[in-house]
Amino acid sequence: MILVTRSDLNLSKGKLAAQCSHAATECVLKAKRIAPKILERYRAEGARKIVVSAKHLEGLKRIFGEASESGLITYMVKDAGHTEIPAGTVTVVGIGPGPRSTIDSITSSLPLVK
Repeated sequence: MILVTRSDLNLSKGKLAAQCSHAATECVLKAKRIAPKILERYRAEGARKIVVSAKHLEGLKRIFGEASESGLITYMVKDAGHTEIPAGTVTVVGIGPGPRSTIDSITSSLPLVK
């Protein structure tokens, strides 16, 4: 699973962690509904998660579209607006679980979040 964040939002570490958690949770729940065998394999292999960043909303949406068109499990997080950013702000896209080669073909150029 890859979690793609937006570097232009400059979220606090705690907020970023919470947004990534929302994405991971929703991707797992979606996988449980539509691809339980993929989810089972993902969990058996260690449930890998990597956090990368896109420069801005447009880049995040492009990645989301490519992943969706490739048939991957995806989820786009929109913030509720209770803390640091306005309601409806898109913060993170979760991709996977799914075939590593397919996910990496879409996300391998994105830098890791440090």
